[in-house]
Amino acid sequence: MSTFIRPFPKSQAELLELCKNIAGMALSDLAERVNCTVPADLKRDKGWIGQLLERLLGTTAGNLSEPDFQHLGIELKTIPLSANLRAKETTYVCTVPLVNNIGLQWQDSCVYKKLSKVLWVPIEADPAIQLGERKVGNAFLWSPSEDEMDNLQNDWEEFMELISLGQVESITAHQGEWLQIRPKAANASVVTTGIGENGLEKQTLPRGFYLRTTFTNHILQSHFK
Repeated sequence: MSTFIRPFPKSQAELLELCKNIAGMALSDLAERVNCTVPADLKRDKGWIGQLLERLLGTTAGNLSEPDFQHLGIELKTIPLSANLRAKETTYVCTVPLVNNIGLQWQDSCVYKKLSKVLWVPIEADPAIQLGERKVGNAFLWSPSEDEMDNLQNDWEEFMELISLGQVESITAHQGEWLQIRPKAANASVVTTGIGENGLEKQTLPRGFYLRTTFTNHILQSHFK
């Protein structure tokens, strides 16, 4: 097997060129480049496609609460598309800070940092196509407009107010216009520290911020239009 040398794009132009070089390729061919095996499905390997692209494109942030390409300020997000080119699922953004969040401002939040500039990579997700045969689409860069940023900020601030008041358990996936909060854990036995209504620490499920499909479809329509 050939040795894969992880790239390090030094500019936005270099990153887009890397994306151009993999557009239209099947996931199995890309996996072969980095000497990894395509899983049978994504039920137990939900993050496999994202991890594959991280290696191919040379992200640097790892698990840090920073954009994936730290030096470029760009976050990498895959967007699985159905046969009619619509987003199939919500998009995970980052974990929700359940403690030590008093005084946290929108501009300092992980959500703001992650969504200020995003490299969207469309992926075929039609279940009729085997995972290895699914192709990578044409990636594109996106930054929220002023109105989009305002709406995201409003959602974030409303959620963080509830969390600071100890009402995290009252938050449902139905709340938020473009952002939503959902449990983010492998199973119900995984817990983390949060704040209860009495102001004391309590054990609760970890939560994640997600972008609704209505918003990602809005991004897709704006781009392809």
